[in-house]
Amino acid sequence: MNTMPLNKDDRMRGGLWGMFVGDALAMPVHWYYNIAALWQDFGQIKDYQAPKAHHPNSIMALANTSKAGRGTQEGDIVGSVILKGKKHHWGPANRHYHQGMQAGENTLNLLCARVLLRSLNGSGDYAPADFLHDYISFMTEPDRHNDTYAESYHRDFFANYAKGVRPEKCAGAEGHDTASIGGLVSLPVLIMASLREDNLASINAKVLNHQRLTHSSPSLERYSSELIALLFHIFQDTDPNTEELACAAASRLGFPAAKVIETVRRKQSSDLDVIGSLLSPACYIDQSFPSTLYLASRYSNNFEAALIANTNVGGDNCHRGAVLGAILGASLGFEAIPKRWIDGLAKHDELHFEIETFIKHFG
Repeated sequence: MNTMPLNKDDRMRGGLWGMFVGDALAMPVHWYYNIAALWQDFGQIKDYQAPKAHHPNSIMALANTSKAGRGTQEGDIVGSVILKGKKHHWGPANRHYHQGMQAGENTLNLLCARVLLRSLNGSGDYAPADFLHDYISFMTEPDRHNDTYAESYHRDFFANYAKGVRPEKCAGAEGHDTASIGGLVSLPVLIMASLREDNLASINAKVLNHQRLTHSSPSLERYSSELIALLFHIFQDTDPNTEELACAAASRLGFPAAKVIETVRRKQSSDLDVIGSLLSPACYIDQSFPSTLYLASRYSNNFEAALIANTNVGGDNCHRGAVLGAILGASLGFEAIPKRWIDGLAKHDELHFEIETFIKHFG
């Protein structure tokens, strides 16, 4: 690992690549809750793999295709407005959420983070209307991506859009799963683009306003603000103590990460004794973001170990992995990310161009 002080460009490069690596590594076992089945299907995941057709814990057949949450699949927001040609994957039992994707591909929420990245690159500044235009085009045009599943917030947004609601008003009302870690995965892009303002309060306001375009969730914003502050301080400090910063954030959110990590190290416990026991591995933000902070603290000096640990505890490991990858990639820098993971990403060349363009604008 590079022991020289990291500059802003190093941290940006690490944080951006880290997002996509963390998501792609976990993609084949996204939302696995049966760890024995995870091991039976894949063993311990250390490198990119393609998903199996059969997913032991998939409940996609219960998801509503006309709006957020669970319900019937009689509606056609999925299939006619978004995910054109893919609705047939939603009905069968145990169909994988990312059916047919290839090793090293990114899931839909990370592809939407790339939409934001490209929008920023195009103008050299943040413009909400530009992002919404690009997001709507990406989601509604056929064959723009290979993913099969769209989280509730996408379905609610496009249910409103199909009714003629103005894009800036299309975010759905807060539901049971709106406050989930999937709502955090695009934020590091805008946080990094805003660092030149050098004012945490200003950055926090801008990023939360962006989040409100797709997530109308006051309960989510408390956790978003902690992520914003954490990344802000990582970039501000010459030699950030990420373990202390992440533990402090977790403590403010009610999870005693420092004490838990001390116990885990003393007893040589498994991460499953924390994520899966003390904390749920599910998407809900009150559990998933403290889980991410726990992993960022425990593995604060080891990007590879952190992302492998996150992947193999299952649950919403893709979105946790994206946020964890952003935190540790920014903290440790690009050189801390295994080269095989960078090279193995399915859209490596496109990502390289987009990330380097972003750094020229905002580094």
